[in-house]
Amino acid sequence: MRYVLIAFALLSCADETVSGYADSDAVYSLTEFDGAAFSSTATITFPEAGRVAGEAPCNLWSATQSAPYPWIELGPIAATRRACPDLEAETMFFEALGAMTIAEVSGDVLILSNDGGRSMVFQAR
Repeated sequence: MRYVLIAFALLSCADETVSGYADSDAVYSLTEFDGAAFSSTATITFPEAGRVAGEAPCNLWSATQSAPYPWIELGPIAATRRACPDLEAETMFFEALGAMTIAEVSGDVLILSNDGGRSMVFQAR
């Protein structure tokens, strides 16, 4: 009985962030941004518990994530510093990503949104 309780306690400590619900091997590509098709390329991945990473239109990025699912709260976003013609789209991407507070994972679709009506729809590839 004691071993069952220990196993249960360990299972209850499993990752409760988005990374525990999203496919850790998937690369989610941004397809829709605030209701419109996203014309640039941006991705998000959940490589391990509490860590989020991806590629913005110009740069690679990463952040921490500790809020329990279905909420999402990204820590400071760190990004490389390459310049490219899509810097305006990248700025919009990072501003929106930092404002997202709710996550929904349904199959191969990830939707990030907030109470202000903003949304980002990602599709696993």
